[in-house]
Amino acid sequence: MSNQTSSPLRTIFAIIVVILLFFAVWYGISSINQSISSALNPLQYANDALSTQVSELLHPTPTVIPDPVTIIHEVQAVARLETVHYTVEKVVTAEENQGVLSPLFGDRLLFVGHGYVTAGIDMQKISEDDLWLQDGVLYVRLPAAEIFDATLNNDQSYVYDRDTGLLTHGNDQLETLARQVAQEQILQAALDDGILQQAQVNAQSYMRWFFEALGYENVIFVDPGP
Repeated sequence: MSNQTSSPLRTIFAIIVVILLFFAVWYGISSINQSISSALNPLQYANDALSTQVSELLHPTPTVIPDPVTIIHEVQAVARLETVHYTVEKVVTAEENQGVLSPLFGDRLLFVGHGYVTAGIDMQKISEDDLWLQDGVLYVRLPAAEIFDATLNNDQSYVYDRDTGLLTHGNDQLETLARQVAQEQILQAALDDGILQQAQVNAQSYMRWFFEALGYENVIFVDPGP
């Protein structure tokens, strides 16, 4: 009878021993994995730091430090009446070495320039002799219209296409030359379109409204002359 009772107890005890051995083995493996991970983490951190330093060395971020000293050379009062504003687009082709050896040494680019031209009259040029009343009529001699600004918009201007020879890296100054020519051509296009004449007409219209608001019903503009 005692042998029959002890047999189930031995079985239960054996199962408990097996479970304890399983957890002991599992705990040992987990401890080893944690130890290996802890040992490798510093190496991983060092490798990441080294990679970051190498990347910063090969691709450094430019640093721009403005000088704290600012020098203002001149302050000038202006009294300009801007009366017309042109927006102009001009395509310019710049090239060099376009002879027989152009496939080897040639350089050619197509530049699209966007620019602005502003014109009007300089009110500082009006003197007392340029305004007079005669028989109830106000005579006004406005100064001749002039160009105030002709600027290339660098944000909207771009090189559309460039073709360089096999044995050349291209002329670094070719784009600069194209930009200069584009700005000159933008100004010339505005002049050819009559920007100065339109600026003069607009100035007279604005000044007529101004004088009429002051109570002068009859205003005649005199030719500013050459």
